Amino acid sequence: MPHRVANFLRTSSGTIPHIKKKKSTTAANELSRNSSLAPTRNNSLTTSPDDSDSDDHHSPRIMPDHLAEAIRRHHRLSFPFARSSGSSGASSSQGAGSGPVGLDWSVESPPIVFHGSAEDSTGALISGQMFMDVRAESVDVERFAACLEIRVVHRRPFQNHCVDCQRQTTELKAWRLLGHTTTMKRGRHLFPFSALLDGKLPASIDTPVISISYHFRAEAVLVHSPGSGPGSASPSASVTRVCFERPLDVKRSLPEPLYPHHSVRVFPPTNIKASAHYSAVIHPTGTNQLTLKLDGLLSRNEKARTVDLWRLKKLTWRLEETVKTRAPACDKHAAAGTTPPPSGSEDEAAKKTVARTETRILGEKQLHDGWKSDFGGTDGVVEMEFDFGVNQHQHHHQSSKSGPVSRYACDTKTPDGTEVTHSLLIELIVSKEYAPEGKTFLATQTGTGRILRMHFAVVMTEFPGLGVSWDNEAPPVYQDVPPSPPGYSPCRDGESPVEYEELEALDARRSSFDHRRQPSAGNSSDGAED
Repeated sequence: MPHRVANFLRTSSGTIPHIKKKKSTTAANELSRNSSLAPTRNNSLTTSPDDSDSDDHHSPRIMPDHLAEAIRRHHRLSFPFARSSGSSGASSSQGAGSGPVGLDWSVESPPIVFHGSAEDSTGALISGQMFMDVRAESVDVERFAACLEIRVVHRRPFQNHCVDCQRQTTELKAWRLLGHTTTMKRGRHLFPFSALLDGKLPASIDTPVISISYHFRAEAVLVHSPGSGPGSASPSASVTRVCFERPLDVKRSLPEPLYPHHSVRVFPPTNIKASAHYSAVIHPTGTNQLTLKLDGLLSRNEKARTVDLWRLKKLTWRLEETVKTRAPACDKHAAAGTTPPPSGSEDEAAKKTVARTETRILGEKQLHDGWKSDFGGTDGVVEMEFDFGVNQHQHHHQSSKSGPVSRYACDTKTPDGTEVTHSLLIELIVSKEYAPEGKTFLATQTGTGRILRMHFAVVMTEFPGLGVSWDNEAPPVYQDVPPSPPGYSPCRDGESPVEYEELEALDARRSSFDHRRQPSAGNSSDGAED
């Protein structure tokens, strides 16, 4: 602040009355100028004789009109959500609590789970009810339909910025809940629906490359006739569409094997042998255990009377997921492709596609201890057990244009080329040491080390839960129903087991029927004789 120091050191050129008069004149000028601008704030002016000359130098300046108006507009509070959406004149969609009709649903079937592989699964049932809540006295519903569709979104499509290459939608089931115009009264109206999903369909997945999802959509078309009389013109009627959409989570559960899988790995030129016991079917939200045993870690040198041993220093496991898919081209880009389709192929296979592959890590961990080492025998042994799986604390670190993706995807294989596989990678770091015979605790490092890598294929699937496949469900059992039909006591001779009142005897009915047939037979014979 050089100017403040200069003003402080500068000798005042006027007396105190002169300074006081000068300040009064300045305050009057400021007040007159501020009153002409319709001010919104009051400036406090000081006329104390103790003020220095620097107050004149730093007196507030008058802001131009256009800047003051811009600042007032900038600090103005706006409430766009408080205004009515209908004030703009545009038609708004029917909300959950507005409009004459509201749609809702209730799924009565258990969660959709395909039990078994795509070749063995019998599918899954979905059933429920659609609710149409009529809030007005009566409405005319022209059409009410629902459908179940599967959507495939390629996040790395064949052609960027092409919606047809990115999204494919297939309708699986459609329901025509109302096929003609119907007048619905006030209240809740129920419309049941049900479908059987084929077991060959893929489960819902969400990966950085591709996503497969199921959606249930319903649409009701309402007709509003403004004319009160019966002769109102049809062009004056307005149509309102009420839409309803919900996603469906479809899972697949594979059966677990009875016994754990046993795998053996050998690492030449050393004598190290690794034996692993693990379950080939793992669950993303459960605990998966692997038992590892290392043999051949000790070898003897008879001439030097020493032993060479491999000591385990670190173990690292990593669970990886590999997604492979083929992004198809739409009709426009498939026709523009230069690569001709192979001869003899089907129409679906003739479309031009491009391969996409993505590998991501679902979980990993490093272990520096937790195993048992035994170098006292003729062969060194290391045994350990550890848990592996998807890291639960891992957040949605991967995202795409459509939003964050799921942390994992279960194993899937579709006919169009989409395949999701998982593998467990184990990396062991061992260091070579030598020690006198029988004194392995006096081992000395040689500076030699090796990295041992193992690769195990695993299948990730969802928990089956308490449900079973729909074809294996047993019928309900009721307590009041006996295991066999009721027994009847033998009736006596000449007595009817059941008393029948006012019932014509069967013999009398047969005789009357035969009597009515006799004249017709006689007439036919007389005609033949004539």
